[in-house]
Amino acid sequence: MTTAQTTPDTTIAMPGPDTRTDRPRPAVTGIWIALFSAACFGTSGAFGKSLLEAGWSPGGAVTARIGGAAAVLAVPTVLALRGRWHLVARHAWLIVAYGLVAMAACQVFYFNAVTRLDVGVALLLEYLAPVLLIGWMWFRTGRRPSPLTLVGAAVSIAGLVLVLDLTGAVEIDLVGVAWGLAAAVGLVVYFVLSGKDAEGLPPVALAGAGMVVATVALLAVGLVGIMPLEASTGDVTFVGQQVTWLVPWLGMVLVATSVAYISGIAATRSLGSKLASFVGLTEVMFAVLFAWLFLGELPMPIQLVGGVLIVAGVACVRFDELRTTDPTSPVHDDVLPAPEGFAEAA
Repeated sequence: MTTAQTTPDTTIAMPGPDTRTDRPRPAVTGIWIALFSAACFGTSGAFGKSLLEAGWSPGGAVTARIGGAAAVLAVPTVLALRGRWHLVARHAWLIVAYGLVAMAACQVFYFNAVTRLDVGVALLLEYLAPVLLIGWMWFRTGRRPSPLTLVGAAVSIAGLVLVLDLTGAVEIDLVGVAWGLAAAVGLVVYFVLSGKDAEGLPPVALAGAGMVVATVALLAVGLVGIMPLEASTGDVTFVGQQVTWLVPWLGMVLVATSVAYISGIAATRSLGSKLASFVGLTEVMFAVLFAWLFLGELPMPIQLVGGVLIVAGVACVRFDELRTTDPTSPVHDDVLPAPEGFAEAA
């Protein structure tokens, strides 16, 4: 009798405190990881534009970036998958979609935008992704978003008008705008797929395997002549100095790609697609900061105001979504269901 009474008391007392004290920690840690990832991603425009201005094509820069990162992550990926190679087959569609759309296509679109627009403007267009997502969900489900979401979308659109400076004070390349919006679509896919619970597939494995897929796709498209793969081994101008092309290339490979994608996947799995994409908005601020520090670029005042409105509008949208999300399940809250055919992989 004494033993029977003692055992239940011990069992009941243990889980409660552990659950309560441990629950907030992953979210706090995830936010810091997401901020770190956003800062790393924010360096890509500054590193990449120095190569583009030295004669590299967008396709060449992206292929060198993703291919270099695939080589860097090859060993960590193999070690992470040792004895668990069946996970690659199980999540093959997720890996392929991640590599083709979230990596290859999104980066090509963004780098094409950067060739025609300032880094900050290109990123602000790319981060209209949450607003595009709201419109798509409204069209697909027929369910009208809440008033706060509609207000956020309206504020973001107003910000877009200022960023594009339709009054004519700043000349904007419409082709560059189109590339920037295409990158926004790719960013939607990135956050959705990164947040999928891949049942044991480590973030480094998803990033590494996805980069292999992306590299093969980029090389194939380049070799058939659809996308030029031009590169130069001459010196480039970076931070106002003439340096070897290896400096910005290594920056893109190590910081803006390898570390950025791994930390981004880890953060999104911890926070969920909604919260991670909200924190990811800070990439815009980091990118503008790095473009100013490294390239001397700073948007015009009217564009800065527009950028603030875009971020404020998206923040309203995200706050509304987070407000209606069940706080007991912060991880599995993808904002968009995976495309048909991806259900088994996710």
